[in-house]
Amino acid sequence: MKSNRRRLRAGRRWLVLATVALLGLLSGCAGGDGSAVSENGEFTFVSPGGRTRLFYPPDERGRVTGLKGDSLENSDRRIRLSDFEGEVVVLNVWGSWCPPCRAEAEDLQAVQDTLGDQGVQLLGIDVRDNRNAAQDFVNNFGVTYPSIFDPSGRAMLALDGFPRSTTPATVVLDREHRVAAIYLTAITKEELLPKVRDIANEGAGSGSEKTGSKGVGSGGTN
Repeated sequence: MKSNRRRLRAGRRWLVLATVALLGLLSGCAGGDGSAVSENGEFTFVSPGGRTRLFYPPDERGRVTGLKGDSLENSDRRIRLSDFEGEVVVLNVWGSWCPPCRAEAEDLQAVQDTLGDQGVQLLGIDVRDNRNAAQDFVNNFGVTYPSIFDPSGRAMLALDGFPRSTTPATVVLDREHRVAAIYLTAITKEELLPKVRDIANEGAGSGSEKTGSKGVGSGGTN
C-alpha cells in the first residue's frame, strides 16, 4: 500500500513538473503572435493555437535557410532560396489536387505581376503531387513564377516545425529571408498584396529598398 502511495505521489509530481515545463516552453518560445521564434536567428514554427494569419515585427522574425529543391518546370534545374538574395520571397505551398489552391492561383499571380519589379518573388512549393498534373496546373492557370517540385515534403523541412499537411499555405519572407507573415489558408490578392507591399517597403528611404538591411550577404548559404 505504501509503495502504491509513493508511486502515486511520484506520478503527480512528474505531471506537475511536466506541465510547468510545457507552460514555460510555450511562454518562452512565443514571439509576436506566438507561433514563430528565433533560435540563433533561425525560424522555428510553433502551433498557432487555431489562428490562420500570423504576423511578426522585424525584431521577432526568424530566418529561413537551406530551402532548395528541383524545379517543377525543369527537373535538371535546382532552385535555392539564396537565388533570390535581397528580394522579398512569397512562398506558396500548393498541389494540383487542392481545390483552394486553384481558387487562389490567379490572385498569387496578380501579386507577382504587380510587385515583381519592386523586388518581390513568388516561389511555389508543390507537395504530394504528380509532376505532369502539376505542370498542367501551372499552364492552365498561367502561372509564370517558379515552383519547387517537392512531392515528399523534403524541401519543407527548411521551415522548421511547419505543418507540411497544411495546403494551401503562404509564407512571406522579408528581404533578409526572415518570416514576416504566415497564412495557413487560401489567400486573396486583396489581403496579400498590401501586406507584401508593406514588407517590400520596409527600410525605404534608407537606401535598402532592394537589399534589405544587415545579413542579406549571408543568403548564399540558404
